[in-house]
Amino acid sequence: MKSVVKYFANGIITITPIALVIYVVIQVFYFLDNLLGRFLKNQDSGFEYIPGSGLLLSIVLITLVGWLATQYVSRTLLNRFERLIARIPIVKSLYSIIKETIESFFGEKRSFAKVALVRIPDTSMRMMGFVTSEDMDKLSDQLSGHIAVYLPQSFQVAGFTVLVPKEDVEILDISAEDAMRFILSAGVSGQNGSRGTVNFSK
Repeated sequence: MKSVVKYFANGIITITPIALVIYVVIQVFYFLDNLLGRFLKNQDSGFEYIPGSGLLLSIVLITLVGWLATQYVSRTLLNRFERLIARIPIVKSLYSIIKETIESFFGEKRSFAKVALVRIPDTSMRMMGFVTSEDMDKLSDQLSGHIAVYLPQSFQVAGFTVLVPKEDVEILDISAEDAMRFILSAGVSGQNGSRGTVNFSK
């Protein structure tokens, strides 16, 4: 009986990650494919819709927009559009938040690249997170010498941002991917990174 239970548990461990990955990939594919695919399906062009055409068209259009954003004329128009948005209350804040968040993941100066170890005062405990801003002087002179660190929570997509004195932060010599896996799994996964720490002040 113990062998059966052991095999069943092993089956759960084997099947669950595979099934979840397949499910997520399929759902993401359908979502992205339907963004423009639904318009292709509604066209009476006589051509049979091929699954994935919407995703391919989305990739092409996004790439085209990215190229246009680097050209002088289109870039000038985009700047005028952004100046127009900057005059609209609430909308300008929402646009700024979304743009800066996207740039932190895909821009040239990506955030979440530095893994930080934050010292908890009066204890020997540490919390692992990601440096999101190293220049807090722009926010307030009172925050001079502080940096912003995002601390994700385990087993959920959530977290909180803390402003920490630089001397209380060490930069870990591990990849962001290993750190994120380690944090989200509560220390179960993501322990294959390189060893060592780097003091932030150095």
